[in-house]
Amino acid sequence: MGGSLLTLFAIVLSAWSAVGNPEESAHVDGAPPSKIAVVGAGIGGSATAHFLRQHFGPEVQVDVFEKGVVGGRLATISVNHNDYESGGSIIHSLNLHMQEFVKQLGLKYRRSVAGKMAVFNGEEVILEETDWYLLDLFRLWWRYGISFIRLQMWVEEIMEKFMRIYKYQAHGYAFSSVEGLLDSLGGSGFINMTRRPLSVSLLELGVSQRFIDEVIAPVMRVIYRQNVSIPAFIGAVSLAGAQNNLWAVEGGNKLVCSGLLKIANANLLQAQVNTISPVHSGEALQYQLSFTTATGEGSELYDIVVLAVPLQTSGGSGVQFQGFAPPFDQLPSEYNSTVATIVHGYLNTSFFGFPDPRLFPFASVLTTETPDLFFNSVASVCPVNISAGFRRKQPQEAGVYKVFSPKPLDKSQLKTLFRSYYSVQVTEWQAYPHYGSSQGLPPVELHANLYYLNGIEWAASAMEMSSVAAKNIALLAYHRWNRQTDMVDQKDLMHRIKTEL
Repeated sequence: MGGSLLTLFAIVLSAWSAVGNPEESAHVDGAPPSKIAVVGAGIGGSATAHFLRQHFGPEVQVDVFEKGVVGGRLATISVNHNDYESGGSIIHSLNLHMQEFVKQLGLKYRRSVAGKMAVFNGEEVILEETDWYLLDLFRLWWRYGISFIRLQMWVEEIMEKFMRIYKYQAHGYAFSSVEGLLDSLGGSGFINMTRRPLSVSLLELGVSQRFIDEVIAPVMRVIYRQNVSIPAFIGAVSLAGAQNNLWAVEGGNKLVCSGLLKIANANLLQAQVNTISPVHSGEALQYQLSFTTATGEGSELYDIVVLAVPLQTSGGSGVQFQGFAPPFDQLPSEYNSTVATIVHGYLNTSFFGFPDPRLFPFASVLTTETPDLFFNSVASVCPVNISAGFRRKQPQEAGVYKVFSPKPLDKSQLKTLFRSYYSVQVTEWQAYPHYGSSQGLPPVELHANLYYLNGIEWAASAMEMSSVAAKNIALLAYHRWNRQTDMVDQKDLMHRIKTEL
């Protein structure tokens, strides 16, 4: 459904108390901070370093610790002399921070390559795109009534409210909690959406159960690898991430991260941060970070610390907190394991009901919630560098495919999906939180001048959500340091901004 299936797909909190008193100042003489640490060099950490530099100026030392590779979950993998996205691969056209990053860094938008999508229920293709837009619309209406119109209006309304964050941040306002940020955008409605299952919210909108099972569930499976019981706000974000007005960065999305660190003039330390401890000197508070590098152990003192890594046990950050009263450690809840398998080979189109691969018209296949299906999606993928003469491989040719599944594929499963293959590369990671409608939202401020970025993921996880959180924390850290309380957690901001103008 050229524009229709993708268009219909998209069109996209009780918190833990912060430990200590975040409004305590780490300085007593009005001096700017000397050193700031950012732990993690994914999109959240690199964007934080960039925004911190913008707000604190050129004199502050910004150190970024990364135990792995810059980019974090924005990563590529090499197949047959070409690189392919193995992590975060799409960016929404309304992601204004990401757009600004690309512009500032002089990066290019990757050329898009058209491809049709289908939904498979384990026995047959139940929904498919064609070359005729009006036919696709008619099929949607015939099968689902006006469910797709109701969905579109709902997601558009949410996205319109979410866009307010850019105005707030442009005027310098910050929020000390994820709940406060959401409340400023959509009031109690947004907060309630983090506590109610997506399926319940959609049924109340008048969206049919059939539409939820055959359209919404496959989107949740491919984007968050979870089902329609995830919170409604997260579902709305993932539906927005399934639109057809999406883009990516030529050369790989991870280039944004390395580029931001460069223009931030940040010091990149290839190190595992082991412990964070408060150090008091009179009324001043600093944090000692102990870390391990390839050459040995080390430690440094910092005035401000931003943690841009998952602190949950399953997140694998390895960071421990020592000397805090009361003590605190990893946050509750877990991350969801995701397996991305990159296969160079021949797709078995017979499995989908097409014995002749030349008649198989789809570039990607999503799946419904079916017990016997061992994968969430399979898609023909394009390299991160697309030449002018590039064309997508036809199903009868050997191509590169990305398969998302909850567990690593065994040989029999690979043989089910592929007639034959040349190579298989598996990436297993904790890509997204394991969402539930009863969870709370982690704190932004763990202690005075100690901030946690990844808590935003428990409201919704996406590149732009991390960028929004990065801007918020940079503003919050700046205002806290300079005791500018009138710029934090202000109510009725839309009215306030209008009066400022």
